[in-house]
Amino acid sequence: MSIENHDFGRREPVSFHGRNLHFIGIGGCGMSGLALMLRNRGAHVTGSDQSDGDMIRRLDAARIDVRVGPAMQSLPAGTDLVIASAAIKPDHPEILAAQAKGIQWMTYAEALGMAQRGMTSVSIAGTHGKSTTTAMTSWVGIRCGLDPSVIVGATCDQLGGGTRTGSRFIPTGLQQDRPGILICEACEFNRSFHQHRPMIGLINNIEEDHLDYYSSLDEIIGSFQDFAKLIPSASEGGKLLIAQEGAHRRQVVAGLGCQVATFGFSPEADFQVVHDPQANRVGVLWHGHWIAAWNNRMPGSHNALNAAAAGIINNWLGADWDEVALALGEFAGLDRRSQWLGTRPLASGARVKVFDDYGHHPTECEKTLRALRAAQNPKRLICVFQPHQHSRTRFLLEQFATSFEVADEVIVPHIYFVRDSEAEKTRVCAQDLVDRLVSRGTRATHIGSFDAITEHLEQHSEDGDLIVTMGAGPVNEIAKKFLVRGRPQTEFSPGMLGQAG
Repeated sequence: MSIENHDFGRREPVSFHGRNLHFIGIGGCGMSGLALMLRNRGAHVTGSDQSDGDMIRRLDAARIDVRVGPAMQSLPAGTDLVIASAAIKPDHPEILAAQAKGIQWMTYAEALGMAQRGMTSVSIAGTHGKSTTTAMTSWVGIRCGLDPSVIVGATCDQLGGGTRTGSRFIPTGLQQDRPGILICEACEFNRSFHQHRPMIGLINNIEEDHLDYYSSLDEIIGSFQDFAKLIPSASEGGKLLIAQEGAHRRQVVAGLGCQVATFGFSPEADFQVVHDPQANRVGVLWHGHWIAAWNNRMPGSHNALNAAAAGIINNWLGADWDEVALALGEFAGLDRRSQWLGTRPLASGARVKVFDDYGHHPTECEKTLRALRAAQNPKRLICVFQPHQHSRTRFLLEQFATSFEVADEVIVPHIYFVRDSEAEKTRVCAQDLVDRLVSRGTRATHIGSFDAITEHLEQHSEDGDLIVTMGAGPVNEIAKKFLVRGRPQTEFSPGMLGQAG
């Protein structure tokens, strides 16, 4: 649907009560979260997915009937709406079954946009940091008594997973009795965030990514501008928080009718963020006046910005800054975001800290590695980086080559193949990245299999090393296997902390 065809005036709630919804590809974080939320809003929910996993077991525990395995040729009896994951093709047998019976079907993004109507909806957008900032914003809202509904694209123990259904109306604070809050990620791939209906929007940053879909950075910027246009006017309560630097602010905000505020490290930002990397202390000033400060538990300047954005949004939602700062200081992190998995004693007596991170874009990789280096001060920093998607690796190859300079060693398995064509798969390989890294003076090796990498780590790790597995694919299996092989000696992380003790 083009941006011009959106009906900006219709914000009344959409009722799912009593409807029979079937989710195709229900095992993803977003899909499972939406399924649970709509079930809690009175819908009867079923689902299907090709593979089992933690999310499927969580749905089973919630008594949602999920079929795991090959696609069904028919739908559960009584289904009146089908919701499909972004990964599902229009020729999927269950979509064809819906069409044959005249049953409406829509994408996850369209269904989420419907769920946002009539709520105080918050959409978190940006090339990087969406899941972390969404989780931070949600945690602060919960701790400050705002009782938000939440959909996060990652698991966060402090949120009880990645989803929750909150109050129909804001129960406390300056926005008390307004429609209840719904906080969720807004992904730019496939322009899916154009289906959102945000009352408050955040744009953390904008960089080149998803170049298998977008033709240029200018097209990406235009897509974010169209997302920002979805926010209602200032007179209706619409607000946009956008980074002072790194989000192409001038192009994005041109002609917007909503209230716009900026945040960032620059004194020119409306909300200036101050970060002490040694103590990982974060402060926020509003037009030069101190309003809050706290100690971040997740390391790095990028997480200082994420936390500041989460605090600002909650203050807009009615929370007091003192309570916001306390809550931000309590936020411990989420799965696969600078996550400490444990410390592994080796037979030699060496002790090795093991982390995992979801970073799969050059900027994410560089910032995470620098943050881990500063926070942990290891003798050696070893990164096992699995490139995610052949087209992304090819388009951003030179940027990736500069992203690992703070690592002492980089090990690169095969590229994780997803979404690309077989032809794209032949245009770049892991060795191409290794060659670029070596040419820039970074020690790098291509080791294809996960088992071989685990064995390499077993043989070559030294006392004081920090190993981080990095990527959006299953590369974290290496970290887990490396730790498991150390049992019963392994000292596992007691939680999802962004820093090791």
